[in-house]
Amino acid sequence: MARSPFAPPLPATPTTPASPASPLRPNVGGNAPAPREEGARRTLVVGRGISVQGTVQDAERLVVEGTVEATMINGLAELSIAHGGMLKGEVEVEEAEVAGTIDGTLVARQSLIVRATGRLLGTARCRRLQVEDGGQITGRIEMMTDAASPASYTPAPSAKIED
Repeated sequence: MARSPFAPPLPATPTTPASPASPLRPNVGGNAPAPREEGARRTLVVGRGISVQGTVQDAERLVVEGTVEATMINGLAELSIAHGGMLKGEVEVEEAEVAGTIDGTLVARQSLIVRATGRLLGTARCRRLQVEDGGQITGRIEMMTDAASPASYTPAPSAKIED
């Protein structure tokens, strides 16, 4: 049976020996923190049927299955809006995947993926863009150049896309 990406790491036991390179090895007697697994980012999951308004702080990954309304969310590495999920407001992330709806402004410093069920309403800025067949973008897309930073970039020519 596969482990959930949100489950804590398993402790080392005699049946699962921990090697020095193993991310599951406990930190015994050392001051350095234990290495983090790829899926061990601080994650906030807003489940189906849940509505949240306000500020998101200290999360590295945000998974939206319900509804989130925020004036500005930044500092995230990953944003995932599930089918049926809705995010209203402004968000700045490294990578974003939209299978639900985002209404507002999205800055993806690296990549933005709009899935077949995804809808983007408003303005999006990204370095790389992928839109699956059926994905919808209504608003403005600005492609960031490699030499630009999110705070002080010169947008490449933008495309206005409407259904």
